[in-house]
Amino acid sequence: MDSTKLRFFAPCPSGLEGVLEQELHDLGVPMTTKTDGGVAFLAPWSSMYWVNLKSHIASRVLWEVGQTPYLSEDDVYRAAYHLSWPDWFTSAQTIKVKVSARRCPLTSLDFITLRIKDAVCDKFMAVRHKRPNIDTHHPNIRLDAFLDESTVTFYLDTSGDPLFKRGHRIVSVEAPLRENLAAGLLRLAGWTPNDVLLDPMCGGGTIPLEAALMARRIAPGQSRAFAFEHLIIHDPKLWGHLREASRVKQLAEVPAAIYASDQDPAAVKIAQRTFQGAGVAIDIRLKQSDILALEAPAEQGVLLINPPYGVRLNRPEELDAFYPKLGDWLKQRFNGWRAYIFTGDLRTPKLIGLAPSKRIPLFNGPLECRLYEFLIVSGSMRKTIPKPDKRG
Repeated sequence: MDSTKLRFFAPCPSGLEGVLEQELHDLGVPMTTKTDGGVAFLAPWSSMYWVNLKSHIASRVLWEVGQTPYLSEDDVYRAAYHLSWPDWFTSAQTIKVKVSARRCPLTSLDFITLRIKDAVCDKFMAVRHKRPNIDTHHPNIRLDAFLDESTVTFYLDTSGDPLFKRGHRIVSVEAPLRENLAAGLLRLAGWTPNDVLLDPMCGGGTIPLEAALMARRIAPGQSRAFAFEHLIIHDPKLWGHLREASRVKQLAEVPAAIYASDQDPAAVKIAQRTFQGAGVAIDIRLKQSDILALEAPAEQGVLLINPPYGVRLNRPEELDAFYPKLGDWLKQRFNGWRAYIFTGDLRTPKLIGLAPSKRIPLFNGPLECRLYEFLIVSGSMRKTIPKPDKRG
């Protein structure tokens, strides 16, 4: 099977499609098609293993197993029944069916979900005389279906738990940043392992953790399990070889310093435990500190901030007072640095009093956000900011 090119789709957070496509190219997957919400790619089975193991940005890797036109729910049932589900997993596995759609003319996605589930179970009864059980919370196998206005596409989820669940985090802070979004922010900021990095509002430590994994070349999926391990066509020998090939390429230390801090002592303790669990505590210089008390740790570097925008500082007047101080702090202490602020508060440039050189639209779950870039040059950026338009 590994010489055969198969169709896959890797969804990702909205706004990160471009950096995900570049990451896939870096991972040796050249045949890609970028779409809204993810990247489709054509690759052998081994590349599916490699992307699951190595991707920092993908949310999942879905294997496309069928696509057909439809007019009715019965057409969807027949299309699902036609597929060779018993060749891919056994009736001993639990399953879940998830349906999503865009411009679908059918009235009920719940009913379509039921029809697909019936088709899969009916196929198993016809071929194996035993059907798999349904588990909507922790299934062994997840079947995805996507319907547009005329076509239904079926997928088997090869990942299982979302790929942003790296397996390192024991406890979490309130409203944590997802790991693949943090990795995407680092990519969009142009950070490389040779750049000094500072996250002065690190919360549970997601951004510095992703940076350390990247810098050490530690595969983000090295410590977790995957749904493809439940498939009949899984090749344990090939999978073991790829995991070992990735492990031996790990570096012993980060090339440049990674600094992290937060004023909340509980968040710092959570971050420390997470870094220890991932094996990178020695690589991240973590401390408890108010952001405005910090000095630049190097002459140049990348500063990446995910401020609370109403989560930990929950009164608007607190933010209104904080952002001008943040602008002064950046201008006075970080000359020569590139600063990036990821926020859902689109007033940030006006309040901070600095002109962004870039503003990149992104989503943190359903929340519309921006990644603002500020090139800190002494005396040249502080100015009156015009009122931003509705696009931020």
